[in-house]
Amino acid sequence: MLTVDFTRFPLAPGDRVLDLGCGAGRHAFECYRRGAQVVALDQNAEEIREVAKWFAAMKEAGEAPAGATATAMEGDALNLPFPDESFDVVIISEVMEHIPDDKGVLAEMVRVLKPGGRIAVTVPRYGPEKVCWALSDAYHEVEGGHIRIYKADELLAKIREAGLKPYGTHHAHALHSPYWWLKCAFGVDNDKALPVRAYHKLLVWDIMKKPLATRLAERLLNPVVGKSFVAYATKPHLPASAVAAK
Repeated sequence: MLTVDFTRFPLAPGDRVLDLGCGAGRHAFECYRRGAQVVALDQNAEEIREVAKWFAAMKEAGEAPAGATATAMEGDALNLPFPDESFDVVIISEVMEHIPDDKGVLAEMVRVLKPGGRIAVTVPRYGPEKVCWALSDAYHEVEGGHIRIYKADELLAKIREAGLKPYGTHHAHALHSPYWWLKCAFGVDNDKALPVRAYHKLLVWDIMKKPLATRLAERLLNPVVGKSFVAYATKPHLPASAVAAK
């Protein structure tokens, strides 16, 4: 289940990609399949081990084209272990709402992104997220949980302030908003509640089968109750005078 839309966020074979806060690796795997040179980074050692196993399995199965590479590594989003201008593409999906110093993370992403490079940022959308917070304190009051809810204009302003130029936005995963509202209403750790179990089966069926009816429904509902807000931006090239001075 991808949050980034690669029809709006073009990726070329050979692009060097950083999936920052990669989690289980869903975007990193897609970039690898598209022929990129991928670095998946997360502070969670257990998840990084699993991502590394999946990279190895994908290579063994021939899922990635020749020239594609994939590395999984632990790291700190506020102190990235890469030189300036190392990546053509940076993806940070459902991460910034967890980090107190979100401006610091944006600054690090801009530092390692090449001029002309592209960045995709996804966060929980304001409206659906507010409902979750209203229904359940346990949803966000956990170690490492969500510490803020972004309004779209606020996030875009921070992206611009970091020196990036936004070029597009959209919403995603409308069918997932009701699921999380149910989870919050019945208890975030209560997977046995009938409405939660039934809706989860629907989501699994949708992800696995991708039926036309649910695809169309989600496309129609995304602008209204899409669970995620997605923003795309580029890092401008420096003017020739600034390059010479540098």
